[in-house]
Amino acid sequence: SRSYCVTTQFAFQENEIKLLTAEIERLKNFGCLGVSPSLEGLRDENAKLKYRLNFLQKSLQEERSKTAKSMININSCLQEIFGAAIQAAYPDLENPPLVVTPSQQPKFGDYQCNSAMAISQILLKTKEQKISPREIAEKIAKNIPANECIEKVEIAGPGFINVHLRKDFVSKQLSSLLMNGVQPPAIGKRKKVVVDFSSPNIAKEMHVGHLRSTIIGESMCRLFEFAGYDVLRLNHLGDWGTQFGMLIAHLQDKFPDYLTVSPPIGDLQAFYKESKRRFDTEEEFKKRAYQCVVLLQSKNPDFIKAWELICDVSRKEFQKIYNCLDITLIERGESFYHDMMKDIVKEFEDKGFVQVDDGRKIVFVPGFPVPLTIMKSDGGYTYDTSDLAALKHRLCEEKGDILIYVVDSGQSVHLQTVFAAGQMVGWYDPKVTRVAHAAFGVVLGEDKKKFKTRSGDTVRLIDLLEEGLKRAMDKLKDKERDKVVLTAEELKAAQTSVAFGCIKYADLSHNRLNDYVFSFDKMLDDRGNTAAYLLYAFTRIRAIARLANIDEQMLRKAAKEEVLILDHEKEWKLGKCILRFPEILQKILEDLLLHTLCDYLYELATTFTEFYDNCYCVEKDRQSGQIMKVNMWRLLLCEATAAIMAKGFDILGIKPVQRM
Repeated sequence: SRSYCVTTQFAFQENEIKLLTAEIERLKNFGCLGVSPSLEGLRDENAKLKYRLNFLQKSLQEERSKTAKSMININSCLQEIFGAAIQAAYPDLENPPLVVTPSQQPKFGDYQCNSAMAISQILLKTKEQKISPREIAEKIAKNIPANECIEKVEIAGPGFINVHLRKDFVSKQLSSLLMNGVQPPAIGKRKKVVVDFSSPNIAKEMHVGHLRSTIIGESMCRLFEFAGYDVLRLNHLGDWGTQFGMLIAHLQDKFPDYLTVSPPIGDLQAFYKESKRRFDTEEEFKKRAYQCVVLLQSKNPDFIKAWELICDVSRKEFQKIYNCLDITLIERGESFYHDMMKDIVKEFEDKGFVQVDDGRKIVFVPGFPVPLTIMKSDGGYTYDTSDLAALKHRLCEEKGDILIYVVDSGQSVHLQTVFAAGQMVGWYDPKVTRVAHAAFGVVLGEDKKKFKTRSGDTVRLIDLLEEGLKRAMDKLKDKERDKVVLTAEELKAAQTSVAFGCIKYADLSHNRLNDYVFSFDKMLDDRGNTAAYLLYAFTRIRAIARLANIDEQMLRKAAKEEVLILDHEKEWKLGKCILRFPEILQKILEDLLLHTLCDYLYELATTFTEFYDNCYCVEKDRQSGQIMKVNMWRLLLCEATAAIMAKGFDILGIKPVQRM
C-alpha cells in the first residue's frame, strides 16, 4: 500500500526535478557553444533553475522523511487500492463511486467497499448494461493490486466487499506509532489557514455566548497545527464604532485627568451601562458622544488615548479567561481594517457593483435578498465594510488558502453574503481557496431556554469558570481524593484539569451545528461520554505500567524489540481502533465537526476497557499479589492507547494529569 499511499504525493515533484535538470543541461550547452548573445542572461537563468532544483530536492527529501514517520490513514490507503481495482476492472468509467468504511461487525471483516451497487446503477443508466452488483464486486476483487495491508477479501450479500486486514501490517503500524510517537497523516502541500474565533466586544464582558466560539476555534487551530498547516489565529475584536463615542464622553466626565492619571475603571461592564443610560436619557451627552466619534475617527491623539485606555481594561479581563482556558490568539480587531475601508468602497464602485439608496451605498449580491451596506448616508462605515476589508486582507495580504470563521449560526446569512461578495469582486476562486463558516448553535440552560442567571442576565464567562472549579473540587472531595490519594499540588492540578476539561468537552462532544444544554452535573459525571470519564480512564491506563514497575526507557526498548501479538479478538479490536486515529482527523479537517474526535476517544476508551477486562497485562500471584509475569506486548498496546488519547486531549485543549 506504500506505493499507493505515498509515492503519488511525490510524482509531481520528481517530474519537475527531471525537467529542471534537463533544462540546466540545455543551458549549459548553449553557454559552451556561445550561441546566445546574452551569456549573462543565461547564467542568471541557470542560477535560478539550480536554486529551484536545490529547493525542490531538499523539499522532497523533507517530505519523504516526514511521510516515513506519518501515521498511515488505512481508509485512504484502501480507497486508493480499490480506486485502482475499479479503474482496472472498468477503465471506461469516469469518476466511479468509491465507498470504503470500517465494518460495524467483526463477521463482516475490518473494512467494507460498497461501490459495486452504485457502479451497477451507473452502468445501467449510462451504458444500458445490466450487471449484478455481486458480479461487479467479484471483478473489482480480482483486480486488487498487490499491497501490504489486505489479508483477504470476501463478497457478501448483494455485492459488499468485506476486507480483512493483515495482522502483521497492523502490528507494524502500531510499532511505528510507539517508536515515532503520534504523527499526523501526510497532507501534501503545506497550506496557510486563517481562523477567526472568540471575537468579544470591547467594554463588554465575555459571556457564555463567547464560550463556544473560543473553545471550538482553539481546537480547530490545534488540529490544523498538528496536521502541519501554517495557522494564523485571529481575534476579530469589536474595538471600533459609535459606542466608543459615549464611552469616551463618559470617561471625560468621570475621570477628567485621564490623560495624565490612569483611570481606575474597575468594572467596565458597569461603566458601559452608565454611559449607555446617559446616552439614552441625556440629549446633551448624546450630542457630545457623536462629536467624540468624529474626533476618534479623525485620529485626534487625546481621543485615541481614551480609546486605548478603554481597550486595555477589556484586554486584561479577556486575558484572564484566555489564560484559564489555555487560548492563544492574535488580536486584530475592526480598528485594524479601518484605513482599508475607503479602498474597499472604491473597488466596489469602480467595478460597478454599488447602488445609492437614500444616501447609503449598498451592494446587492446575486442569490442574497438583503444588500450589504458599505457606506452609511453620513459617510461612516459599517460592519459589512469592516468584514469585507478583513476578508480581502486575509485573502490578498495574508495569502490564506483556507479561511474559517467560527461564528454563531445567527450570522450565517451575513457571512455567506460577504463571502459571495468577495468572490463576485474577484478576490478568490472557491475551487482554489476554501472560505468556510463553522457555525454553531446556542448554549441552553437545563430548562432548554437560553442560558441565563436567575435574574435573567447573561451568564458571565468568568463566573461560569469559577463555578466549574468549585464543583470539580467538590466532586474530587466526594470521592475522598483529598484524604489519601493525592497531594495538595496533585489535587489542585486534578481540579483544574477536570473543571476546564469538562466544560470544553461538553461543548466539543456535541455537534456544533446544534444547540446544547449546559449542565455541570452531566459534564462532571464520570460515567458515559464525558471528559471526567475519559480523564479517569487515561490516568488508569498510564498507571498500569507504573504499577508493574515498567518505566519509559523499558517501554521504548520493548517497542523496538517486541512484536505486538494480536491473536486475542480484543487485542485485534483495540489495535485497529488505535490506527483509525488518522482517518478521524482527516474527516474533521474536511467537515470541521470536532464531536467526531470526542466520539472516537470514547470508543477507544471503552474498547480498551474490553481489552483490559479480557487480556491480562500483568499477571500476579493471587495470594501474595507478587508480579509473576508481565505481558509486554499488551503493555505496549496500553502505551499506544494512552499516546493516542493524549494527542486527542491536546487537540481538544484538555490537560490530563498523571494521578487523579
